[in-house]
Formats: sequence, structure tokens, C-alpha cells
Amino acid sequence: MTVSRLRDIPGIGVDVVGDAADAAADPDILRLENLDTDLRPPRVALEVTRAAIDDDAANSYLPFQGHLALREAAAAHVGRLAGRAYDPVTGCVSVAGGLNGILNALLATVEPGQEVVLCDPVYAGLVNRVRLAGGVPRFVPATPSKEGGEVGGGWTVDPERLAAAVGPGTAAVLMMGPSMPTGLVLDERHWSALAGALERHPAWLIYDAAMERIRFDGRPASHPAAHPGLAGRTITVGSASKELRLIGWRVGWVVGPPGVIADINLVGLTNVVCQVGIAQAAVAAALAAPGAEADVAAATAVWRQRCEAVLSQLAGYPVVRPDGGWSLLVDARPLGLTPAALSRRLFDAKVAATPMDGWGPSGRHYLRLVFANEPAERLAGLGDRFRRALG
Repeated sequence: MTVSRLRDIPGIGVDVVGDAADAAADPDILRLENLDTDLRPPRVALEVTRAAIDDDAANSYLPFQGHLALREAAAAHVGRLAGRAYDPVTGCVSVAGGLNGILNALLATVEPGQEVVLCDPVYAGLVNRVRLAGGVPRFVPATPSKEGGEVGGGWTVDPERLAAAVGPGTAAVLMMGPSMPTGLVLDERHWSALAGALERHPAWLIYDAAMERIRFDGRPASHPAAHPGLAGRTITVGSASKELRLIGWRVGWVVGPPGVIADINLVGLTNVVCQVGIAQAAVAAALAAPGAEADVAAATAVWRQRCEAVLSQLAGYPVVRPDGGWSLLVDARPLGLTPAALSRRLFDAKVAATPMDGWGPSGRHYLRLVFANEPAERLAGLGDRFRRALG
């Protein structure tokens, strides 16, 4: 690398596998490598997008901080889940997708050399953004439960161990729930533990809320800002990509205390200047629609069905059950392979899946399978493909 800031930033692997699958142009390949979904976006979003194409006001950079209607919808959405009110003018800014919001929040809160606490394993894109912002990742291991000697039954992270990772050198705690790629769900125990830690060592909690309602336990989202001790320290970064299935729209939002939102807005003016103009009204409409909760619940039911199809097909293999999200992990160690070698064998059996090198310290043990983009009927052959790949 020619610049030091890229020295410890590896690729994410998804692009390599995805490019290979695209180049193969074989419709029989199961596309389990990328966080896509074939479930259609909310109808209202499609209708409003079509109308915006002919709207001259949508063909503009302005306003840089996002259309007011979008910020109103996003602030109200986060407020409903957090149980508190946010000012859409001073407490919300729109961004070009959730990861743009994460990077902007990190750049606004982390001094070079300060620590950012994350769970492990974790999406490499989050780790890389911490490093790009000059931060030092501090990983807290999540543990897959064991059932009958097999891996399965969900991930857990000890709340006290999470809190103990926060110290005087901590700038931020970056949490996601359900976490990607594990499907780890955080709850009130974790928020209470972090509230005490952040009282002792003041830092920001950056909450990636991209999948917070995609839970398989039927319980509502557990938002950290609902905890009184975290309300003034939580920066919520949301996205239309996952719950609303609006991946190509590239619209997200950041909600939090006005002072830090002003700084995040300033970063945005010097990073990705604005969001997709023709997409913002559509996202606002989808967030505020009367049937929005039912829409997300219906999509989640389909994703859960697909998840169960994968788990059923891979019964007997070292697969870790997720509690939400779009993906699950296979532990390559009991199979006597590296995740990269397992990925190559599966590709030959027409399964595209991503090895997790760089996805936290334990990522080197796992292969990720995304179940959100393939119907259950196509997933019915996954077990046979695994057996063909592994002999």
C-alpha cells in the first residue's frame, strides 16, 4: 500500500466471490455470497420513485443534509423504537446508505489512536471503516452455543465482558443488532452494562440499526437509546437497504443528540455530499406508511423460512443458528478446511459463499451463507451440493 491508512485494511471477500459468480453467468449457482434479497421493496416506494424521476426538485444536490420529509420520517421512526423524540432538523441527517453514515459518525467521534469496541466476528466493512477513521478496533468475542457437540443455537456475548472492554482510551462502541454476519441479538442486559461503562468512561455508542427489526424470536427491536443511561450517548445509523429492501436507492440516516449530529453533517459535506435525489421521497414514504411494520414483519417471516431451510439442509454440519438478519455462518474447522478452501469447493458445486478473512479475529474460521436472496425451493438442494463439495 502506498499510504499507511490502507495498510491494515484488507478486502471484504464478497466482491471476489460475487465477481466470479457474475462471470460464470450460470443461473444454477446459488447466490449466497452477498447481502442481496429478491424480495420486492414496498409498493409505495416504487410508486414514489417513478414519480420522482419527473420531478425537477429531485434532480438536485440540495438540501445537502437530506430532504426534510425524509429526515422527519427517519427521526420519527427512530423515536418510535427508542421511545423518545428527536428533532428532524437538528437531530437527524440523511446519508448515502448506512455504511456512509457509519464512516461519517466515526470520523466525527474518533481521534486517531483511540479504540472502538466491536463484537467478533463482525462485518469487515465495519472494521475497515474504524481503521480508515484512525481508530483501533477492540474486539469482544461472541460465542456460538453448543448443542450435542455440534455448533448451533445462536450466538451470545457476555454483557459484562462487553462493558469491560470500554476504558479510558475508548472513543466509541460500535454495535449492531442483529449483528452481521452472525445474527447475534443484543438486548437490555447489554445496554445496561454499557450504560454503566460509558458513565465511567464517557464515549459514544454508535448503533447500526440496519437490521434491528429482522428478528426471528418475535420480539420487538431492542434500541439502546431506550435506556436512560444511553439516550444522550447513542448515535443511531439506519438504512433503507435491508428492512425496506431498497438496496439500490442508497439512502440512510443518522439520528442522535444535536451537537454530534452537527459534526456528522459537517463530515458529510466533505465526504459523500448528498443522497440520491430521486430516492429520498420514496424512503420517507416507506418509513411512514401505515403498513410499514406489517411489511417488515412479512419480509422477516420469509427470511426466517429461508434460514430454516438452510439449517435443515445442513443438519449435521457445523452451522451456527442466527437469531435474526440475513446470514449465518459455517465453522470450517471441523470440516478440516480453511474457509477459503471450503468456498472454492462449494463454488465448484455451484454455491457462491464468502470466506470471512478480516471479519474480526475469529472470522478466519468461518464461511458466510446469505439466505435472503434465494427462494426456499432453490435452497432445497443445498445439502446435496455441500455433500458433493465435501465428498
